[in-house]
Amino acid sequence: MLNRDPEYLGKLQDYYAEHRVLPSFTSVAKLVGLKSTSAVAAMVGRMKDAGFLDQAPDRRLQPGKRFFERDIADSVRAGLPQPANDVPGQAISVDEYLIKSPSRTVLLAVKGDSMINAGLMSGDMVIVERSAPTKPGDIVVAIVDNEYTVKYLEFDKKGFYLLPGNKEYPSIRPKDSLEIYGRVVGCYRKYG
Repeated sequence: MLNRDPEYLGKLQDYYAEHRVLPSFTSVAKLVGLKSTSAVAAMVGRMKDAGFLDQAPDRRLQPGKRFFERDIADSVRAGLPQPANDVPGQAISVDEYLIKSPSRTVLLAVKGDSMINAGLMSGDMVIVERSAPTKPGDIVVAIVDNEYTVKYLEFDKKGFYLLPGNKEYPSIRPKDSLEIYGRVVGCYRKYG
């Protein structure tokens, strides 16, 4: 018999994305097309064992550690086309991949075009780890003279300064103060 658990998991993920809660066993049966709650219990058991589902203290289903994993199908070339490969490779949780310290991580919306050559466009969301160690060359969110900006952190004989990722903008040297709010550890943008 064909293992339909990946299909069932996809339906549960879609349901969760829409409602922010997982359905009851009876509703799971309707959602995935199983005839009995015992079949649902067996499927839920398999998904719990695999780490996709968990049970809350009140016995309701909740997402497990692997629930938010996404398959990395392959790579895609930005140059000349290459043969497609639909075989899923490994899977990752985007949150785990990008966020090492959740309590110190914030998302900030980018405004402006001073970092376009660094790949940061207006409207992008940068993932910033506050109080993270930084070094020259890192992209940081800095507070320079009491104003926030995102730039490259640089150092020369005059001290630390901020370098834009767009030649149309000048470097920024603090008049009074320069504080690093956090290091940019990732970025994402949503299309359409």
